[in-house]
Amino acid sequence: MNVTEKIQAILGQLNSVIAGKAPQVQDSVTCLLAGGHLLIEDVPGVGKTTLASALARTFGLQFARVQFTADLMPSDLTGVSVYDRGKEDFIFHPGPVFTQVLLADEINRASPKTQSALLEAMEERQVSVEGATRALPQPFFVIATQNPFEQLGTYALPESQLDRFLMRISLGYPERAAERELLCGQNRRDILAGLPAVLGAGELAALQAAVGRVHASDALLDYVQDIVAATRSGRWFVQGLSPRAGIALLHAARAQALIEGRDYVAPDDVQAILPQCTAHRMVPVADAGRGAVEQVRAMIDEVPLP
Repeated sequence: MNVTEKIQAILGQLNSVIAGKAPQVQDSVTCLLAGGHLLIEDVPGVGKTTLASALARTFGLQFARVQFTADLMPSDLTGVSVYDRGKEDFIFHPGPVFTQVLLADEINRASPKTQSALLEAMEERQVSVEGATRALPQPFFVIATQNPFEQLGTYALPESQLDRFLMRISLGYPERAAERELLCGQNRRDILAGLPAVLGAGELAALQAAVGRVHASDALLDYVQDIVAATRSGRWFVQGLSPRAGIALLHAARAQALIEGRDYVAPDDVQAILPQCTAHRMVPVADAGRGAVEQVRAMIDEVPLP
């Protein structure tokens, strides 16, 4: 299969599990092809964990799930050294972070200290435990789910951690036809258990390399810079996008273009992923009267196309 056929096979399999959520499924694939981390924010029971599990199985990656709770400690994620009497030495027992896809379920139910334990892993693809630095498996993706902040027992994610997520998406309630399919169809856990890996060893790395080869013209780069400048103008947001966020936006747009079957980035690609890549990084100005996603969409209408 060529690149387009592989991507369509991935999307087709995921959409067979996550009914009626094709845009969110494509965003998830875009995020992973771009090598980023994904944050899924929504109420319990709408399929966040199912989507994360389906992504890992479809991409053929090692998978681990951690249920974040108020008493979860950083060492529960990274691992701990235990004294072995027979060897008369401390033996390191790696934690669940040593995997290729880590599902951090309900991440905002853990304390800020535990949330911050993921920072180094997400940014550097390594962890420092007891004075030693240990590399994580490659590739390494964090797919985190979080409940709305107004629910009991949740902690707001710090800005530094939100910035580590390339994209934030929300699944929302299913439409009536999709919900009927869920009511009458096969149990989603049974479907997950039988999902085959669409990609073989090394194929994900090849797709990610193809993302890096997608061309971005000077005019397109000007457009991205105009968008970043608009976020910093003070008209729309309290604080604008960082240079790192701008780089992440462009890389996600390259992945979006590849999924659409093109070898160049178009303004439509940037617009398609802009709210998902930027809204969680910024706070609208006080008199905006709308949420961050709606503010991003209002802003993009004011930025001239190249």
